[in-house]
Amino acid sequence: MRQVTARLLDKSALLVVTLGLAAKAYNIPSKQFWDSLLQGRGYVSLVLLGLAGVFGALTPFESYHKRSMLDRTVTMRRRILAAFGRMLEISGKIQPPLDTGDLAMHFWRKKRTFRHPVSGVLTRVSTYRMSTHPLNRKFAPQRGVGVVGLCWQFNKEVHFDVGPLIATLATEQEFNDHVQQQGSESVMNLSWKSFNEFRHRTALLATPIRNGRNRFIGCVSVDASRGFDVLCCRALIEEMTELGLAIGQENFECT
Repeated sequence: MRQVTARLLDKSALLVVTLGLAAKAYNIPSKQFWDSLLQGRGYVSLVLLGLAGVFGALTPFESYHKRSMLDRTVTMRRRILAAFGRMLEISGKIQPPLDTGDLAMHFWRKKRTFRHPVSGVLTRVSTYRMSTHPLNRKFAPQRGVGVVGLCWQFNKEVHFDVGPLIATLATEQEFNDHVQQQGSESVMNLSWKSFNEFRHRTALLATPIRNGRNRFIGCVSVDASRGFDVLCCRALIEEMTELGLAIGQENFECT
């Protein structure tokens, strides 16, 4: 049960009880109807008042959802940390070793915004890394922009080794010539400015997160400054895919 559903159940129950009390007070549909209904059942009014108090003040469905979500959140966090630990083990094969905090895992969610009310953008929900350095840069890509935007566009796994591009595209003119010849998808539909801002992350991987109707609702991404050949392996991609499945089932509620 989602939080929205739990809250709706509480409000619906409160509305029904309130309407029942109001109908009795104003004899709707008729006084005869209520007299025959409550004959010998004077406790019904007290029951309705009690239910109004319970659903109005205690919100039992929402309270139950919050307690259950706390347990689910702990379980999900453990699962995420275990998967991230296995990813760190895989990244340990990169030579020379990555700096502490280099490898990062991000969760992205598709969200409509004021500027993009229809198509929406991808917003970063959370990040897992071993340190706070380097800091995440502000990035909310549209469909098709960046490795996560391409994951959204194709609704499938996307892996991108930016190293060869960085080695050859040193100027804006070289960048523009490359885009003209190879197409904008060859640079993840990034502008020259954005490409320069994120050129320090060369190993990029993303897998989709889908809901129960198999629709794209976000993605899991992993990035590092180097080591694409090591990171782009079946074991790491399977970890990302399993996390995507688990988060999709929870609809991001426990992430």
